Amino acid sequence: MTQDLFTESKDLKPPRRIFTVSQITQDIKLILEAAFGEVWIEGEVSNFQAHHSGHFYFTLKDDSSVLPAAMFARANREVKFKIENGLKVICAGKVSAYTARGQYQIIVEKLEPKGVGSLQLALEQLKQKLEKEGLFAPAHKRPIPYLPARIGVVTSLSGAAIKDILKVLDRRFRDINIIINPVQVQGEKAKDEIAQAIKDFNLLNDSLAAEERIEVMIVGRGGGSMEDLWAFNEEVVARAIYNSRIPVISAVGHERDWTIADLVADLRAPTPSVAAELVIPKKEELRQKVEELSQDIKRSFLDTSLNLKEAAGELTRRLVLSMQNVFRLGISEFQAQEKKLALLNPALLIQQYKIQMLDLARQIYVRIGHFIKLKEAQFNKAVEKLSNLSPLNILSRGYSITFKMPEGEIIKERNAVKSGDMVKTKLHKGAFLSKIIEVQ
Repeated sequence: MTQDLFTESKDLKPPRRIFTVSQITQDIKLILEAAFGEVWIEGEVSNFQAHHSGHFYFTLKDDSSVLPAAMFARANREVKFKIENGLKVICAGKVSAYTARGQYQIIVEKLEPKGVGSLQLALEQLKQKLEKEGLFAPAHKRPIPYLPARIGVVTSLSGAAIKDILKVLDRRFRDINIIINPVQVQGEKAKDEIAQAIKDFNLLNDSLAAEERIEVMIVGRGGGSMEDLWAFNEEVVARAIYNSRIPVISAVGHERDWTIADLVADLRAPTPSVAAELVIPKKEELRQKVEELSQDIKRSFLDTSLNLKEAAGELTRRLVLSMQNVFRLGISEFQAQEKKLALLNPALLIQQYKIQMLDLARQIYVRIGHFIKLKEAQFNKAVEKLSNLSPLNILSRGYSITFKMPEGEIIKERNAVKSGDMVKTKLHKGAFLSKIIEVQ
C-alpha cells in the first residue's frame, strides 16, 4: 500500500530540545527584563541586610506576597534616610532573575518612603537619634560673649551670606577682627568641609594665646531649598558643632528654615545678617549708651552732693545722740561681759576638769581590775587544762616511759629493741637503767 505523500505520518514527532539549568534561567531573566522594563512597586521592607560590599538586600512584602529586592551600592548612595524593617516604601527598578538561585527579584534603582519625602524622613530619624544622645540639650549651650574681639566665619566666599555678614559687622563695629574659613555649603563635599572648618578653628585656638583666640563662630549660608540646605542637616556637621569649644551661632537660610545645625548650635540666628547683629552691637549704640550712663552718673553725683549737704546737720545731731546711746550701751555690755568672764575663770574650769579626771581615773581603775580578774581566771583554766595533759601527771598515776639508750628514743613496740640493749625507764619520781635480757 502506497503512502499518501501529502498526509502527515502519525509516527513523525518534533525533535526534543533539552535546556541546561543555566540556559533556562538565563532565558527567564531575559523574558522578565524585556516584559516589565522599569516598574514602580509599593511594599513593606523586611529582612533588611546591609552587606559589607555596600549593597542592600531586603524583601518587599504586602498582605499576601513577597518579592526579593537588591539595591547596589552605586544606587543606595542617594538614599539619605535609614532603611528599617517595617518601613513602607515605593521602589523603582527592573524585574530580573538571579540565575545562580533561579529566583526572580527587583533590582532597585530608586527608593523613597511612602507618604513622606525621603529627606524629611532622614531629617526626622537623625533628629530623634541626636536628641536621645543629648546634642540638643539646653544645658550644653554656652552664652555668646559680649563684644568679641575676634569672630570666625564658616561659609562660602561666593554666596550672599558672607557679604551680608561683613556688611553688617562693618556697619556696626569696624574694629572687629574677622577670620573666614571658606567652604562649600552645597553638594556632596559640603558636609565634610563644614565639619572640618569648625574643627580647624578649634585647633587654631589651641595654638594661640588667650587674647588672640576666636571668641565666637558663625556657621551658615543663605536661603535655598531643603536639598540646598541639606549639608547643615548632616550628622558630621552636627557633631562638629556640638564638640566645638568655641561657641557657635548657626545662621542657615531664612527665618522659616530650621536645620539640625540650628538645634545643636549655642544660638540660632534666623539669617546670616541677624547672626552678625546678634554677635556685635552697634558702635553708635554703645557710644550713646556710654554717654547716657555718664550723664546719669553726673546727675547722681550732684543730687547726692545736695542731699549730703542737707543731711549733714541731721546726721551730726543723730551722731551725737548715737554716741551717747553707744556709751550707755557700752557700759551695760561691759558689765555683762565682766560677769561672763567671771563664770569662765580658768581656775574654776581647771577645778571642774580635775574632778572629771579623777572620776575617769576611778572608772578606769575599776575596769582594769575587772579585766585582770577575768584574764586571771582564763589563765588558771588554761593551766589546769595543760596540767591535765602533762605527761608528768600521767606518770604519777603509776605509768612509766622507757627510752632506748643512748639515742633516747621512746620505745613504742618490741621490735624497737633487742637482747643486750640498754634502756632507761622514767618514773613519776626518778628513773633507772636496765639491760634487755630477752624480747618476747
